[in-house]
Amino acid sequence: MKKLVLSTAALALTAGFAMADGHGVVRLGTEGAYEPWNFVNDAGEIDGFERDLGDELCERAELTCEWVKNDWDSIIPNLVSGNYDAIIAGMSITAEREEVIDFTQGYTPPDPSAYLSLDAGVDLEGGIIAAQASTLQAAFIADQGWTLIEFATPEETVAAVRNGEADAVLADSSFIDTVVGTDGLVKLERTEAIGGGVGMGFRESDAELRGKFDAAITSMKEDGSLNELIAKWQVSSQW
Repeated sequence: MKKLVLSTAALALTAGFAMADGHGVVRLGTEGAYEPWNFVNDAGEIDGFERDLGDELCERAELTCEWVKNDWDSIIPNLVSGNYDAIIAGMSITAEREEVIDFTQGYTPPDPSAYLSLDAGVDLEGGIIAAQASTLQAAFIADQGWTLIEFATPEETVAAVRNGEADAVLADSSFIDTVVGTDGLVKLERTEAIGGGVGMGFRESDAELRGKFDAAITSMKEDGSLNELIAKWQVSSQW
């Protein structure tokens, strides 16, 4: 991990000033595949809770922003290398990630993780559990010593349950809610409290930019507009 931190920090030195030296446009990187947090709508545009949130934060910070879609498994490396200036992609704040990038304060409280299955009585400890790779849920399953199968996208985890490759999926409860009831899929009563809230990620060299978004998040918490967005998209509990 130390070698990874050193290499990504070196990249950040050259990438950190991309926004300032370019056209004054802040590029927001998101996955675009995790409804209701972020997804691509029928018009081919980034949509969801984080689209609404990001646009509002940029307006409050008086910044011109554009959206960049990036696969989850490379979303941190591509931030560090300068493909965009911030991550806003349902990313939980963790100590491991903070070794590589910096976060704003959380813009949502922790979202409970829930299980999705075709069988309400599934044996989780003895079954095969699917999770998206490089997520808190995948790490949780591995830590329990259960059988884990990882996939690159959330949709693939659900497909694995539908086709019998996995017995259940563990993911954010808000994502599970978007697919429960389809093809006989049920949400289990058991949930897991993992993660420390969701925040925006920045290169370690971009403290000033991070501060602008932090201030905008604070203003949305203070006037209640952040809770309104959370309620609209039902992504977590409110502040």
